[in-house]
Amino acid sequence: MIRAFTIASGKGGTGKTTVTVNLGTSLAQLGKETYILDADIGMANLGLVLGLEDAPVTLHEVLAGKAKVEDAIYEGPNGVKVVPSGISLQGFQNSDPDRLRDVMRELIDRCDYLLVDAAAGISKDGVVALAISDEVILVVNPELSSMADALKTKILTEMVGGKVYGAIINRSGMENTEIRRHSVEDVLGVRVIDMIPEDPNVRRSTAYKTPVVIKYPASESSRAFRRIAADIAGMQYEEETEERKQNFIDRLAHTLFGGAR
Repeated sequence: MIRAFTIASGKGGTGKTTVTVNLGTSLAQLGKETYILDADIGMANLGLVLGLEDAPVTLHEVLAGKAKVEDAIYEGPNGVKVVPSGISLQGFQNSDPDRLRDVMRELIDRCDYLLVDAAAGISKDGVVALAISDEVILVVNPELSSMADALKTKILTEMVGGKVYGAIINRSGMENTEIRRHSVEDVLGVRVIDMIPEDPNVRRSTAYKTPVVIKYPASESSRAFRRIAADIAGMQYEEETEERKQNFIDRLAHTLFGGAR
């Protein structure tokens, strides 16, 4: 079954793009044909974190009617397909957010899963993304302002006829006065799919323009992303299998290279 998810939050800086990139890569690792689309046409970052900032054709050109969708699709890590937005203000000004519906319809015909990195707030392109996906995943930081804005986004989603799949608490542990999982569920009225811990490896992997699930696959954040991907795909994530795989790789490396670093 083809499913389209919009990754949304009420405010910027919650980690929507990081979640989109790593969740999409994790779904591709599970053998799912997965596309990720940067629908934040004003403040696009998805292409930047994957090294596609110089892509010759982006969603901007497609939304301006100057290019076809297939011309803006690029191969990403593990075979995930990426449709970046451009980073120029001129491209943003020429874009028509109403064309986003047609772009999504065309992409859905090509894949098992489509993840849409939506604009924060209540801009037109952000609202369109909330309305036309099958379900919305809210990305929340463990702080009151993030929760309040996520609640507004949930209400807006329901107002435009959308449905919220659940919430992801990103950067769990970033505050000493952390809001707990059950508190988020009580306030937002949706289940918490999982919690992604604060992890310096996420920032390190971004510097390499590589998803953390590839650059640091054994990290706690990578494990969380893979659990969420399994949840979405309706598959069982077996932590022990992952640990055995990592242990095997470590033993093999030790056998081949000894203690060399």
